[in-house]
Amino acid sequence: MSFTNIEGKNIRFERVGSSLGKNIILLHGWGTNLHTFDPIANELEKDFNIYKLDLPGFGESDPPETVWGVNDYTTFIEKFVHQNQIINPVIIGHSFGGRIALLYASRNEVNKLVLMDAAGVKPKHSLNYYLKVYSFKLYKSILPLLFGKTKANHKINQFRKRTGSSDYNNAIGIMRNVLVKVVNEDLKHIMPKIKAPTLLIWGENDTATPVKDAKIMEKKIKDSGLVVIKNTGHFCFLEKPYEVNLIINSFLETDKIK
Repeated sequence: MSFTNIEGKNIRFERVGSSLGKNIILLHGWGTNLHTFDPIANELEKDFNIYKLDLPGFGESDPPETVWGVNDYTTFIEKFVHQNQIINPVIIGHSFGGRIALLYASRNEVNKLVLMDAAGVKPKHSLNYYLKVYSFKLYKSILPLLFGKTKANHKINQFRKRTGSSDYNNAIGIMRNVLVKVVNEDLKHIMPKIKAPTLLIWGENDTATPVKDAKIMEKKIKDSGLVVIKNTGHFCFLEKPYEVNLIINSFLETDKIK
């Protein structure tokens, strides 16, 4: 395990595998860290030079100092790639990491792209969602006038815990604002710019990034194909690692050390 410094931020990363192999970068999802990809890295390390890292604000990497969006995280990965002299990598991204992978592949040379239960399609919210959002904003403006700042903050936090997502409630400090920003970014417009062969792997029962999102990506990314893993959710590669590893191995077969 190593640390590197990118523009004043300490970033934890791990390089495993064969230095003779082609490069792979693994981008983890929200609320996880580089170890989430251990089952995939362990399978591929004999044939590839693999980089795993904790994205800023996750694991043991420093958080951003301002509210980052997908572009900021993508720019960070571009700097990491430049710093480590990584050429034409395979990018594998899960969930939030898939957002970054999408934008990166749309504007950089990429050998192949693997998206697993990736985010990037802005969801169409229900009326109930908007009622929660505007109720929360109303609470934040009115409660301090009724109860004072201290008691109002306590009530607001209780309301947030009842109505907020688990990712939002588990996020700390600035990362809550980062989450709000990134989940509202729609990346459909950049998908047609991706030229790399793209494999989409999705959990059949994923509710965080449903299969309908994957079908949108499949239509918009020219050279792409979708595989749906039965009886799995948002972490299909952890729920059925053997099956997912077989699929990834097949997709990367021509890139292995001969």
